Amino acid sequence: MSLKGKKILFLSVSFFKYERAIANRLCEMGAEVDFYDERPSNSNFSKGIIRFNKKLYQSKISSYYKRILNEIGNKPYDYFLLIKGEAIPTFFLEKIKQDRPDMEMIYYNFDPLTEYPTLISHLKYFDRKFTFEYEDSVAYNLSFRPLFYVDEYKNLNQQVSSFDYDIVFIGSAHTDRYIVGEKVKSIADKLRLKTFFYYYAMGKIAFRLKKIVDKSLEQFDSKKLSFEKLNHQQIISFYQKTKSVLDINKPFQNGLTIRTFEVLAAGRKLITTNTDIRNYPFYSPDNILILDRENIQLDTDFFKSDFQELDHQVLQMMSLDSFIHCLFFEDQHSYWNSFRKN
Repeated sequence: MSLKGKKILFLSVSFFKYERAIANRLCEMGAEVDFYDERPSNSNFSKGIIRFNKKLYQSKISSYYKRILNEIGNKPYDYFLLIKGEAIPTFFLEKIKQDRPDMEMIYYNFDPLTEYPTLISHLKYFDRKFTFEYEDSVAYNLSFRPLFYVDEYKNLNQQVSSFDYDIVFIGSAHTDRYIVGEKVKSIADKLRLKTFFYYYAMGKIAFRLKKIVDKSLEQFDSKKLSFEKLNHQQIISFYQKTKSVLDINKPFQNGLTIRTFEVLAAGRKLITTNTDIRNYPFYSPDNILILDRENIQLDTDFFKSDFQELDHQVLQMMSLDSFIHCLFFEDQHSYWNSFRKN
């Protein structure tokens, strides 16, 4: 099973340049990849319009996708890979499928479909369909495949004699992240644990609009908010200096964030509000502290022990290469489901 010489049309939402990492790895594996961002624009305005009322932006979207169709022409493809597809119009899916009946259509989503119900109508166009959300895999007959880590994080997997921080949090401002994060920080301060918290927002106007929709953001102290996104190397530098990383999932999301995989691959302990992590092969109370977001408690013993190295096979299954292999060749639904306890 090889991608060498295969032609892939790849469309993805922009998500912290992971889509570029996927495209680059596909090319390294020998594939010929034509990549397009699935949004016509990644401006804060465009993202907001697509998210809340796509019809207002429909002419722009249609024009963008007609341009893609014109650029790819009659070029044959072996695969079409779509990640998320929040903006993609139905006519585009129908056209590429009609023109290339032998092309395999692959879909992956890393958000709950309950948050983006319009995506459900497009599932019928795909031959292979994957989600990071277990409940969605059951409800919509999708294959269950969690996210992945990129190799830059794996290179951190080494013991360090001392750390600058006990807890680091780096994440975008949404839902109750600030409320939970500040509670964790307050408890950590009382326990004399060293912390670093970095809350990120796309822009001042976008954040103000988000506060109107998301009432939990009303408590946010704007002085603690940054409008500069940290790149992977900056994040990695913080991971190098910390004993553990805090991950706060959306309250309605059970699928594991990509940060989960990066932190564990980096050999760092994880503190998480996602209780579903118990159903994964890498779960261990030695490495992972689960928080009750309604009754947050930190166990100081958790910070006194070293990270316990992950099983080699489990670490490999968490990797980007394994993720790609699953999407294109060998479904891993049975593997990831075999660890579920409920």
